[in-house]
Amino acid sequence: MKKLILALCLTILASVCAFAQTDYKKSEFFIGYSNGQVDTGANSGNGVDDFFDDRVSFHGFNASGVVNVNRYVGITGDVSGTYRTDNFSFSVTSGTTTNTVAFKAKSSLYNVLGGVQIKDNASTARFKPFAYALAGVGHGRTKVSNVTCPASVDCSDLISDSETGLAGAFGGGLDIRVNDKIDFRVLKVDYNPIRFDSGTQHNVRIGVGVVFK
Repeated sequence: MKKLILALCLTILASVCAFAQTDYKKSEFFIGYSNGQVDTGANSGNGVDDFFDDRVSFHGFNASGVVNVNRYVGITGDVSGTYRTDNFSFSVTSGTTTNTVAFKAKSSLYNVLGGVQIKDNASTARFKPFAYALAGVGHGRTKVSNVTCPASVDCSDLISDSETGLAGAFGGGLDIRVNDKIDFRVLKVDYNPIRFDSGTQHNVRIGVGVVFK
């Protein structure tokens, strides 16, 4: 009986040691394209189609670095910047006169975040789903230019503006191993709320790119 217990203990110890010694990547760096579905503040309904209809697309970059504290848990920092340019033109009637107001708006949205990533970082893993929870700050900026405004129209609201507020990103995605040094990030999606003075933007970030490890 003692020999059986000893053999069982040795088996468990060997399994624990083997698990502890599993080779995993200690760090990684991601760089890729980011599509931001930015909340316009409209609320046309509760359906999935309406959810995306109430947003506009921003395009830019996303970069992140992760230091893995063990095979499954990593500490990550994340930076993204997305951009959009719009040209607006509309008619304003004052008395019997109709005038046209036009301007260009260049908008940008930045996130600087940090948090935790959960992922199987084993060196030999081929398919690597992951999830993360991040918090930090978001910064939005709109630069107004090329304003055409008749003297009879009040265009004082057409000014450049910027806001900074608390932000988060909660989501995940899938990496596929290409070789020992590179993974392809086929998709990452997260909910990206940003709390500005004017209210909370309920944004979505969608990304694809390359992971270096």
